[in-house]
Amino acid sequence: MKRKHVKLAAAGLLLALSAVSELAQAAGILTIGRREDSTTFDPIKSAQNADNWVFSNVFDPLIRVDKTGTKLEPGVAESWTISPDGKVYTFKIRDTKFSDGSPLTSHDAAFSLLRIRDNEGSLWRDSYSNIAKVETPDDRTLVITLKAPAAPFLSQLALPNASVISEKALKAEGEDEFAEKPVGSGAFRVKEWVRGEKVVLEKNPLFWQAKDVSLDGVEWLTIPDDNTRMLKVQAGELDAALTVPFSRIASLQKDNNLTVELDPSTREDHLLINHSHGALGKVAVRQALDFAIDKDAIVKTVTFGYGQVANSYIPAGALYHYSDNLRRPYDPEKAKAMLKAAGASDLSLNYVVNAGDEVDEQIAILLQQQLAKAGVKVNLQKVDPSQSWDMLVAGDYDISVMYWTNDILDPDQKTTFVLGHDANMNYMTRYHNEKVKALVAAARLEMDPKKREQMYIDLQKMAKADVNWIDLYYSPYRNVSRKNIKGFYQNPLGRFFLENTVKE
Repeated sequence: MKRKHVKLAAAGLLLALSAVSELAQAAGILTIGRREDSTTFDPIKSAQNADNWVFSNVFDPLIRVDKTGTKLEPGVAESWTISPDGKVYTFKIRDTKFSDGSPLTSHDAAFSLLRIRDNEGSLWRDSYSNIAKVETPDDRTLVITLKAPAAPFLSQLALPNASVISEKALKAEGEDEFAEKPVGSGAFRVKEWVRGEKVVLEKNPLFWQAKDVSLDGVEWLTIPDDNTRMLKVQAGELDAALTVPFSRIASLQKDNNLTVELDPSTREDHLLINHSHGALGKVAVRQALDFAIDKDAIVKTVTFGYGQVANSYIPAGALYHYSDNLRRPYDPEKAKAMLKAAGASDLSLNYVVNAGDEVDEQIAILLQQQLAKAGVKVNLQKVDPSQSWDMLVAGDYDISVMYWTNDILDPDQKTTFVLGHDANMNYMTRYHNEKVKALVAAARLEMDPKKREQMYIDLQKMAKADVNWIDLYYSPYRNVSRKNIKGFYQNPLGRFFLENTVKE
């Protein structure tokens, strides 16, 4: 009965989305189909791509990353200077307003930075703990003093989660209400959010670059099933759809009405391991699981050759990636022997899989078969993508395939979040190594590029030795849009430049 009820609800949702799309087409609004819904509009309380992609539409950070994904450029801060000792950053805040018409000042920027550093609900506290104080000599001047010089600091200010929010609005509405309908200064403002269905944005006429924004609005539509998203963009019911299944790339490229974008990315797919669950807390067991997985088969079978085997948490092409990092060969017999020696020959694992995600489901079947050859029983638990994140947070899983894309140019963000982080349990793995954590903190403060590079090489080696998770593959972003949509693009850090997207 429950399954049938879900199907009926899904059918009704598709009809509703179809009607919404027709209205959006008529209104000249860009409609984007995506797998996951937003989880919050409080930027400091999320680490999910589905949220950050929309945050970049609604909020504006002090500094942005450009379209190439390689350079920093002005955002809310139109210029800045750095003291000779590298500890004091002085920003000139541009004369602009929030979407509710209130002025954006240096006080809002200070409030936002201190909040991401100090708020107990912030998932990013560790990355901003080096801020000693923030001062506002006047409404247009922001002065940040660090405890010690830090190479990644400017890059960290470009993180969507560190965007400038309205202090007045958050305090007046309260955190919970603000998280539903925020006040930002980005290209669009939130008009409506229907959980599980859609996020409706409208053009913000007060955005400091509003004259360059062509779209009247954007609708982010939640459509978890990959096949449904692709069919709807082919039928013209969507302007664009995210995460094209690898198996559909070639056929969609043959459709003259569509453009398939395979943009360079910092995406890495990996197998999360819950270190707090029994035998998974043993290094030898995790190493055995790594030997038991055939990554080449995954790349060939699942990604149709569009991916490449990953050997590090720092993706290929990113700063300080160590191309010679250890790559354990596929050896199920060795894995079986290691598990026996570790007293885990009867290992049984609960594998949380995102239902409707064609790639995730294919990987799950492959991993189930591969691990079985090493004597590991894998129980697949398919769940709605909106549930999987909460299950990871709660620790209600043994293994699960997830992915990460960098949000800033510097490796400190991901390194902190997956190896040296307490607030987020090292991306829900519960991994803990005091030496690694100390090196993560030291690498953030090292100003000598050669010494810093060696630190990150060492961190990549240590992570691989410990098997904090199992690296699977790197791949490009895979999106599709109708031919009349121009400038629908993701830079390597995942940002969509919808303020420059045109619907002809």
